Amino acid sequence: MTPQQHLLPDARFWMLDGQRVAARALQPGLHVVATPIGNLGDMTLRGLSVLAAADLILAEDTRVTHRLVQHYGIATPVRRFDAHASAAQIAKVAETVQAGQAIALVSDAGTPLLSDPGGSLVRAVVATGGAVWPLPGASALLAGLVTSGLGESGFFFGGFLAPKTGDRKRRLRELASIPGALVFYEAPHRVAETLADMQAVLGDRAACAARELTKLHEEVMRGPLSVLASRFASGEPRGEFVLIIGPPAPEAAASADDVDARLTEALKLHSVKDAAALVAAETGLPRREAYARALRLAR
Repeated sequence: MTPQQHLLPDARFWMLDGQRVAARALQPGLHVVATPIGNLGDMTLRGLSVLAAADLILAEDTRVTHRLVQHYGIATPVRRFDAHASAAQIAKVAETVQAGQAIALVSDAGTPLLSDPGGSLVRAVVATGGAVWPLPGASALLAGLVTSGLGESGFFFGGFLAPKTGDRKRRLRELASIPGALVFYEAPHRVAETLADMQAVLGDRAACAARELTKLHEEVMRGPLSVLASRFASGEPRGEFVLIIGPPAPEAAASADDVDARLTEALKLHSVKDAAALVAAETGLPRREAYARALRLAR
């Protein structure tokens, strides 16, 4: 069963190119709706129908969401729901869903719950037996990753890093060995120091800094972290950023002397078989070759 079924009896509408489009009735539940990250044309048709048909829209910032719904002629009431929502407010919404209403949840831009409030509400609705309907769409995370060309081996999304350098570097050290791209959001007034910290901790990896994605002044900058850090060292840019850092370079193959040195140390504490397995795991050397070398050294 899909969350959209029949036309609503009160014929709610949304507007597209001056034409009224009838919204379709929704199944009760929480409808998590992705909204544009800049270009209003990126709103999906299904998302528009859900916003028009919902009993209520919960928005991170009602001013931002009002601009969206007014642009598309949607009359659904909008109520604020942000990171400061109380437990009582969350419980009330969950009760409303349980009573059979369809509630839409949106963030300021993009896909809700990615560094945005809403997780507590989703959990509350699920805990009371309500349905949660995801409506995919725009995402700054995915837009930045796609334009970077750095995510083909997988990625880790870290949201916003800590505002203080010490905490930020500590977190970057924790993530440094992940064998994939690292993706972060960053505010314009911190992007220069964040890039500098990234270079200091991660080395001069390939990187991409994308700002104002899908907007009039969209800009995508690519290069080593040292180049990007230098570019933003003076002056404060405008717009929200997505920072994508390429994966760590593969470790160079261990030399024969290095393998033998590791095996010699391992043999002091382990059997030939266990020492070979340990060093093979450390160096990527085939286990059979590591065993042959360990056997020779043990004689």
